[in-house]
Amino acid sequence: MPERRPLGFGRHEAAAASAKDAPAVPTLDDKAAAALLPERPPRGHKGTFGKVLAIAGSLDYAGAALLVCRAAGRAGAGLVTLAVPESLQPLFAAKVVEATTMALPEDDVEEVDPEPSIARILDHDHDAIVLGPGLRPGLATTELVRMLLATPEDDAAPAPVVLDAEALRSMATLGEWWTGSVRPCVLTPHPGEFERLRTGAGVEAGADGDLSGDDDARRTAALAAAQTWGHVVVLKGARTVIAEPDGTVTTAPFENPGLATGGTGDVLSGVIGALLAQGLAPGPAARLGVFLHGTAGDLVRDRLGDAGLLASDLPDSIPLVRKRLVGVAERNKPGKRLGFTVRNGDGPAA
Repeated sequence: MPERRPLGFGRHEAAAASAKDAPAVPTLDDKAAAALLPERPPRGHKGTFGKVLAIAGSLDYAGAALLVCRAAGRAGAGLVTLAVPESLQPLFAAKVVEATTMALPEDDVEEVDPEPSIARILDHDHDAIVLGPGLRPGLATTELVRMLLATPEDDAAPAPVVLDAEALRSMATLGEWWTGSVRPCVLTPHPGEFERLRTGAGVEAGADGDLSGDDDARRTAALAAAQTWGHVVVLKGARTVIAEPDGTVTTAPFENPGLATGGTGDVLSGVIGALLAQGLAPGPAARLGVFLHGTAGDLVRDRLGDAGLLASDLPDSIPLVRKRLVGVAERNKPGKRLGFTVRNGDGPAA
């Protein structure tokens, strides 16, 4: 009898088999993703599994911050802190359960004061930062983004940062933003944000084509940007592209219209941030994060169909995907023997 597999898994292998990608452009699958999983030592504690600082949210986009925090926790981060303008801290503190909150100084209601806010951020103990989801647009946010990218930590290597949403829109106005960045970055733009970033930074298109529907054009453009900027670029959409500065380009197999809804990108940012906090380098964190997120979306689609998925449906499926990948990793360990073993001639033992 053929092995029965959980719904949502295996679809990516079929997509990979039928894809027209050249061999030099690998497609993510169970085995490749499982090989990226960070270790979970049995005697680990909260600090072992990383601290994520999410600088996210505003009164109009409170949900973005909450989704980031929940996704980061479900992706295995040991501690999550949400940094918000101090006037909004009571609102968010009442909404988050597992995460803690941190107030950022303001120079107006809901508007952060960049310089003292940076000082407070640098004083906070964290292993990775998620910056941008749901932030209030404005010059203060743009200055906060610029300063955070350019300011090193006092006594350690700069924490890596996931840049999304308003952080990306701010960067598009900063010209050659990457020349002043001291932090490893993972950028997670959708095609519209990517076009603004590329135009503002003067990156050549490299290929004609639709950045939503032409996979070749998407790969070429994402790689050109990653190599120009020196950071990992995750070009979101159907068959998400992960491009790395060293020339590595990976394609995700997922084509799920159910994910075309507000907030799913915030979940992805939280997942990648959690993986960075657990010690993965930006490229592997981006690849594994995209796979966890996409497979979780497939699980929800198997239950609900291709419409009606909510971003808040995704985080609780992330641990199930990870559990599946742990099993794949165990089966693929070198020298792993399946079935029964015999001990001292006494017969089979499980």
